[in-house]
Amino acid sequence: MASQAWLWNLCASLLALALAMAHPASANSEGDALYSLRRSLYDPDNVLQSWDPTLVNPCTWFHITCNQDNRVTRVDLGNSNLSGHLVPELGRLEHLQYLELYKNSIEGTIPAELGSLKSLISLDLYNNNISGSIPASLGKLKSLVFLRLNDNKLTGPIPRELVGISSLKVVDVSNNNLCGTIPTTGAFEHIPLNNFENNPRLEGPELLGLATYDTNCS
Repeated sequence: MASQAWLWNLCASLLALALAMAHPASANSEGDALYSLRRSLYDPDNVLQSWDPTLVNPCTWFHITCNQDNRVTRVDLGNSNLSGHLVPELGRLEHLQYLELYKNSIEGTIPAELGSLKSLISLDLYNNNISGSIPASLGKLKSLVFLRLNDNKLTGPIPRELVGISSLKVVDVSNNNLCGTIPTTGAFEHIPLNNFENNPRLEGPELLGLATYDTNCS
């Protein structure tokens, strides 16, 4: 009986070790990336308290969703009373589909590295204090459906690289300080004009061949 118990414990230990080692490098890399975000944010309500970098992977953390391979697919921190800034390490979350950081007080710029999130479906950064320009690298997000950047402090033109995202259904950049003209081709052909309103330096829809898109941006 003692030998059987020992064998059972050994098997259980080996199984636990195998599970812990599933995708270790990728999981640790994703955990490191998310912990970099935690360190860059001020979190008065301790919503990120479970983000413990000593765990094998971040799939047990609150506000994180993973797929069956323990890869992070969703970060949901909307309306969490967070401030601070975004970090370029977020670009390592190569399986991320939803980045939800809306209705916080996040400042700083949108990292160009977010253009590496090839699986991203929804980028929701609305209702923050984000400044700087919209990175042209977001045009690489060929799976993107929802791009909501409204109610921030963004400047510069709307990158024409976004026109090439055929999956894009919703774009809202209203209530910023963007400049230039509004794209009218590709996915932008069906975006309502009120999704661009309250940008004092943003002019009307571009007249193809008659005006440069970055007019009024100097």
